[in-house]
Amino acid sequence: MNPVDLRPGVVLQLPLRVEQDIFLIRQRGREVAAALGLEHQDQIRIATALSEIGRELLARTGGADVTFLADREAGRPALRVELVPIRSLGDWDPRRDAPAAVARLVDGLDVTGAGADTVVRMSRRLPPSSAALDQARLDAVRAEVAASAPGTPLDELASQNRQLLAALDEVRSQRDELAVLNEELQETNRGVLALYNQLSEEMEATNRGVVALYAELDEKSAQLRAASEAKSRFLANVSHELRAPVTAIMGLGRLLADSASDPLTEEQSRQVELIRDSAADLLSLVNDLLDLAKAESGRIEPTWADVDLRSLFGQLRGTLRALATRPEVELVVVDPPPPARIRTDEVLLAQVLRNLLHNGLKFTERGEVRMSARLRDDHWRLVVADTGVGIPAEQRERIFEEFYQVPGPSRVAGTGLGLPYARRLVTLLGGELELTSEPGRGSTFTVTLPVAGG
Repeated sequence: MNPVDLRPGVVLQLPLRVEQDIFLIRQRGREVAAALGLEHQDQIRIATALSEIGRELLARTGGADVTFLADREAGRPALRVELVPIRSLGDWDPRRDAPAAVARLVDGLDVTGAGADTVVRMSRRLPPSSAALDQARLDAVRAEVAASAPGTPLDELASQNRQLLAALDEVRSQRDELAVLNEELQETNRGVLALYNQLSEEMEATNRGVVALYAELDEKSAQLRAASEAKSRFLANVSHELRAPVTAIMGLGRLLADSASDPLTEEQSRQVELIRDSAADLLSLVNDLLDLAKAESGRIEPTWADVDLRSLFGQLRGTLRALATRPEVELVVVDPPPPARIRTDEVLLAQVLRNLLHNGLKFTERGEVRMSARLRDDHWRLVVADTGVGIPAEQRERIFEEFYQVPGPSRVAGTGLGLPYARRLVTLLGGELELTSEPGRGSTFTVTLPVAGG
């Protein structure tokens, strides 16, 4: 036996030299584990691992010095056992060559050093409920272990037999419990299978209903498409047929009001002006209907080209400035930042922005209508904001419905087709038209288009 190990935490030291010593270190290992607070099953595990490794060391190296220590592992108190062979282990490594069950019986199994300095270490962590390993606790453990008299190999063998019988009883009990659980599981499986069959039948019935519903929906969709096409043809034909007589009415009105014609009375002049205004409104409605019919029928094909947004904004500034007839309303068109280029259809985009600006000027009594643009993430965001009456939240989507106008005392005459047509054009150009608004604080329409359209 080596000199007494004076390291802190040493509980017991034993020599392993003969076959009987294997029984002794097994017995003492179980006693030390019990004194440190390990549970019964863990006591048996550490004792069994000790006897397996001890038997191998005795056969291969002629013995070892065994030291039991109370230590810490991964921040928790643990029982560590160090076995120092009296001769070299050679190429034998317990981590590789010991029975596989040994590594499962302990929390750690390691080999350090080489030759005569080789140390085989195994450890088992103590439960959290065990007492703190201070000096008083270690002294108590040493005293408890020293007070127990070593048993004979026969006593240890009898103890192992009792442990084996207890393990067999536990295995038998677990086997009986497993049989009960298997029976319950089979019963559950039968219930699950019955439920699955019932659900499958219900699912098949539901699927048949869904198939029938889809067939009906397909039929209704076909009817709706036919109705939509008929409506588009009707709008296009009626709009086309109405333009000629309406234009004629406007021309006759201009002739009647011409100074070269016979003079009219004041009342006649007023009535002729009413006729001309009504005809102009009717022509605007006819044109909007014709544009909407073209958009719905898919007959509008964008002409893709590189467009200079600065030039487009300048044209809109010039053409719409005359519409800002109210001195309390200012039209502000801010030139886009360079590079102000986008690939789109210039005519369709101009129609959209003109519509939004005209809409803002109609519904703004004071303040301003501002158009600006900014480039973000390969998309242009073209913004038309006004300080007009604003739109309540529940009506923000309805204004994109055909012929719908926001009710209220400030309602302005119009067809209710401009915004639906603008949204269709923006979608055709591969973008989105969004609205944010608050009653009394104005509205903001945002057209988002990709830089590289088409």
